[in-house]
Amino acid sequence: MAPADIENKLTALTPITLSAFRVVTGFLFFLHGTSHLFGWPLASYLQPVGTLPWWVGIIEFVGGATIALGIGTRLAAFVASGAMAVAYFTYHQPEGLLPIQNSGEAAALYSWSFLLLVFTGGGSLSLDRFITRAKR
Repeated sequence: MAPADIENKLTALTPITLSAFRVVTGFLFFLHGTSHLFGWPLASYLQPVGTLPWWVGIIEFVGGATIALGIGTRLAAFVASGAMAVAYFTYHQPEGLLPIQNSGEAAALYSWSFLLLVFTGGGSLSLDRFITRAKR
């Protein structure tokens, strides 16, 4: 197979791949929220109601669900990206300069991943896309 053919096939799969990236990233973020709010699947993450980590759990739960489903993806990703940037710089970064030094890899990766979704949107397999098509 010629390199141009490979390039064309990969380019054709970009919309589906971005949608899969959104679904997986949103779902994993959602699981952080369920752990903070309900103690599932990790009971050790459960946070007391009304504390700052509990509020972060709300953002993770709601933001993760809406991002995974592709509803209001850009707005939800913007809020989630900002929340993870704040978490990184207020909680992790004082412990060391680099994410590998301060256990902030997850916060940094989520922040950058969600920032990407702010610019790419929900993709071809999002509820936003299906709703928009249904209105036409």
